[in-house]
Amino acid sequence: MTRFALDGLVTLITGGGGMIGQAVARRLAAGGARLALADRTAPPAVGTTSTSYAADLCDAGAIADLVASVLADFGQIDCLITAAGITSLGSLETLSYEEWDRVHNINLRGVFLANQAVMAPMKRQRFGRIVNIGSVLAKNGGNPRPWIDPSEQDHAGNAAYGAAKAGVHALTLYLAKEVAAHGITANVVAPGPIASPMTTSFPEALVRQIPAGRLGQPDEVAACVAYLCTREAAFVTGEIIDINGGLWMD
Repeated sequence: MTRFALDGLVTLITGGGGMIGQAVARRLAAGGARLALADRTAPPAVGTTSTSYAADLCDAGAIADLVASVLADFGQIDCLITAAGITSLGSLETLSYEEWDRVHNINLRGVFLANQAVMAPMKRQRFGRIVNIGSVLAKNGGNPRPWIDPSEQDHAGNAAYGAAKAGVHALTLYLAKEVAAHGITANVVAPGPIASPMTTSFPEALVRQIPAGRLGQPDEVAACVAYLCTREAAFVTGEIIDINGGLWMD
């Protein structure tokens, strides 16, 4: 495992109990970061310098309390990784209002709240790294090909998810400009399909669309996130970095 220099950087990871959140936590811990892991239930500890927190990640008051707790426990927040997210399957035509709101509350509102909450402490210390987890689905109109096989829409359609992640991409670009003069960077890492329990039913026909010929691995996402958190990445901001094996190229 490549070791990026992250010594002493206090990193808050929302969705720290999830697959990507845990992979990022392991990678950052290997680089010497001090971790604050947050999720709806307190995530498993990673390394010897992590603290876990339970919080409703789409509630403004809970996010404010979480950031206050991390500042009280660690004294600073150097990096924020927003890895919390939920998925949603099905067609746009049958998507319910309730499902739309459920997905957007955590995947977009939660990111907005977390980003906003760390801006002031990062500005005070004139240093910060914000990495929001986006998605290829924010760019490509979804992986299914219903004009070829309508059943793909049921197994891999993600209209609410893709729309929320597109909002994350746009939010990050605005944020990057707003905080650049304060020594803070803001970037998106946008994975394609990643091997996980959620992708076990991913149609093989869609896997064959990926030029690399396989699903991605959580550690491949984590490696990119880790680089963006380093002091050396100070001149990288406002970027949407694709980790998708060539599924979407821009």
